[in-house]
Amino acid sequence: MKYEGTVYRPPSEAYSLIVQATVGCSQNECTFCAMYKEQKFRIRSVKEIKEDLLYGKNHYGNQVQRIFLADGDALVMKYDDLMEILLYIEKLFPRLDRVSFYASPASVMTKTPEQLKNLVTHGAKLAYLGIESGSDKVLKDIKKHATSQQIVKACNMLTDAGFDLSVTVIMGLGGINDSKEHINATAEVLNKINPTYLGLMTLLVKTGTEIYEQVQNKEFEELTPIEILFETKALIEKLELKNTIVRSNHVSNYAHIKGVLNKDKKSILNQIDAALKRHDFAYSKRIRDMYAVETGL
Repeated sequence: MKYEGTVYRPPSEAYSLIVQATVGCSQNECTFCAMYKEQKFRIRSVKEIKEDLLYGKNHYGNQVQRIFLADGDALVMKYDDLMEILLYIEKLFPRLDRVSFYASPASVMTKTPEQLKNLVTHGAKLAYLGIESGSDKVLKDIKKHATSQQIVKACNMLTDAGFDLSVTVIMGLGGINDSKEHINATAEVLNKINPTYLGLMTLLVKTGTEIYEQVQNKEFEELTPIEILFETKALIEKLELKNTIVRSNHVSNYAHIKGVLNKDKKSILNQIDAALKRHDFAYSKRIRDMYAVETGL
């Protein structure tokens, strides 16, 4: 298996066979992100990807239940190439549960609705997409290169095609000044797309990122742990979702919450209130700091 640079994956892909379809991130300009900085973005050849898949088959056989196509935006591949990869995966792993990958609003919109449906038919069942924020101001500030309208359109294209959709939102990304707008607009976007999964993360300001320089220059003021939890509570209160699985199990968070919205809204809010009452974030801070140093996130 040939890996280039540091390979990142969602927590739920811990036991998946990870194969790089692309190297790095197609966008790679977000002000908060320290990932994929050591490699220049490129799309790997179909030949390279097939070689890695065959290696996985020969070494792990039927143990492979899931495949995650890394790196930061595998959907940016040409449709014909991606279909060739999926057909090869079907041949090698006929009992596979699913193929998944990261996507971006831009890469989703390079595919037609029919093409997206075909990807699902041939095993690509889960797409991860970083919303980060629903606020156009925040999205512009972090250089996401996508508007809230484009995010909603892309997410709905994926779910209409039959994808399970896992989205992430970053708490604290609007800082003190734009916290209210960040939460209100993000709730509005989430309510329009009703994702299958919602992952909550918390902003980690990492040395070397643009947002780190903004913090040092007092252009961006971070939220405290308590403010993060109140922001999270405000977001949950505004969500009107149907059967969306919510998790905040990423190590960047000050509290781990879980449930299904809207069914478990009261329970989730109680979990946040319990974390606020504990009022002890020393351990979470140590873990966050260690994680930031070790992974660059």
